[in-house]
Amino acid sequence: MIAEKYGPFFNSARQHQVIFYYVGYFSQHIVAAMADAVKLQLEVADVAAPTRRKLFSSFVEMAQNIIHYSADSLTPPSQDNGELRHGSVCIRRETDGSFMLLCANPIDSLMVEDLRVKLSALRNMTLEEIKQAYRQTLRGGPPEGSKGAGLGFLTVARDAKEPLEFDFDTESGGSPVLYLKAAI
Repeated sequence: MIAEKYGPFFNSARQHQVIFYYVGYFSQHIVAAMADAVKLQLEVADVAAPTRRKLFSSFVEMAQNIIHYSADSLTPPSQDNGELRHGSVCIRRETDGSFMLLCANPIDSLMVEDLRVKLSALRNMTLEEIKQAYRQTLRGGPPEGSKGAGLGFLTVARDAKEPLEFDFDTESGGSPVLYLKAAI
């Protein structure tokens, strides 16, 4: 009966060329272990070095965003060190040989509009504008309210081969869920 229950998920993941998927609580230690697994998998698959670098840096940034901003937390929201927060991340090989990264995590409802504005603006920037914003953030420091360096979305957008896609699920009850997709 196990095959009946879990077989469809396993077969779907294989059919869609999912090379990595994790759903659960994220911590710095878990992200480090996942990063090692992803890095090794990409090396063994003989993915070109520039693509590996972009995939790896974008993967880490997405995971860090979950650690810092997921509304589903086992640790107090005020805790800035040793956080345990819930989300998911997926890496899939596309039929053209490129890769798709997708992450999802619940967010505070007060963040939805700010993120929508930030991600919409980022979506409309050229690659040169993204690089310029990246350099400016490096020089000026993180934006107010940022729990990291403020470079996460800029890094993912810079490494993506097309504009980032995003969506918010505000209908499921509970915290809204942010979905972010990057094609590398």
